[in-house]
Amino acid sequence: MKLGIVGLPNVGKSTLFNAITKAGAESANYPFCTIEPNVGIVNVPDPRLDVLTKLNSSEKTVPAIIEIVDIAGLVKGASKGEGLGNKFLSHIREVDAILHVVRCFDDKNIVHVDGSVDPIRDVETINLELIFADLETVEKRIDRAKKMSKGGDKKFLEEAKVYEKIKEVLEGGKPANSIDFAKEETEFLKDVSLLTLKPVIFAANISEDEVAGEYENNENYQKLAQYAKEHNSEIIPVSAKIEEEIAQLDDEEKAVFLEELGLTESGLDKLVKAGYKLLGLISYITSGTMETKAWTIVNGTKAPQAAGKIHSDFERGFIRAEVVSYDDLMACGTMVAAKEKGLVRSEGKEYVVKDGDIILFRFNV
Repeated sequence: MKLGIVGLPNVGKSTLFNAITKAGAESANYPFCTIEPNVGIVNVPDPRLDVLTKLNSSEKTVPAIIEIVDIAGLVKGASKGEGLGNKFLSHIREVDAILHVVRCFDDKNIVHVDGSVDPIRDVETINLELIFADLETVEKRIDRAKKMSKGGDKKFLEEAKVYEKIKEVLEGGKPANSIDFAKEETEFLKDVSLLTLKPVIFAANISEDEVAGEYENNENYQKLAQYAKEHNSEIIPVSAKIEEEIAQLDDEEKAVFLEELGLTESGLDKLVKAGYKLLGLISYITSGTMETKAWTIVNGTKAPQAAGKIHSDFERGFIRAEVVSYDDLMACGTMVAAKEKGLVRSEGKEYVVKDGDIILFRFNV
């Protein structure tokens, strides 16, 4: 999973990036502090891995990862090259989903690029630039399809129709993901990276004294939450400053700090859950004496394709999968006990892998 952190200058993007990746990106109180994108690799928190590592005396633990890209701040006119717009738009095309950081707190000591805090205005500023950029892409695709259809090829005529449909929606100020595409129409979208088709998680950056739940009374947060709901997006409340403090603590100190704040999980934990939910992702686990490892797949993936995440030979020579759910294994205590109770199953090519499945693949090449 690759997330791109976006937002107007000075909304807390780089501070949040620093906190969740501990990568030390430069963060300062002036626009365009971030020019080239900073990239960080984040381990996906999964307490099941530590339990299985101990159970199987694994030599190492390998969690699933998320790649997070901190992208330069955006201003009005970015689609036409204002600010660092062209760089911004090229970087954002490469991510799976957008983490849109939106400032929801007032602080006279932190400059806002538009002079005041207004989450909906800020969101729509960025959305409009993405729409303008997509319009340019769509118009090029329409011209190309029409030229290619001059020989009478119906495929290109259909492609032109799909992009004309998208163009009409974009010109109405709405994103491409507001369109309910037919299955055959989506085939024309696979080789083009439209910015407004990407799923969005809104990170509502709240003040430090609101993290324990007071943010629900924050009018700016309420507006953004309603906007996210209307646009089928996820929203997570997060204080970039608090996350920055959490990032400096070890696991034991972190647990104490979160408890003192009245929190059960960090912003990173919330972000991972929101990202997995938005992209329809789950994790299965392989565990033995050498390593315990989490593998990220799309929900609905069948066993051979899940095996292919480990190595293409596993998919090509797939015979069967020996599967036990994490909860069943924990209830039994050991793999031997789980087998005795018939909870370790032998599954074939049609088995759909579930979150938390512990799998041993059998294959022959």
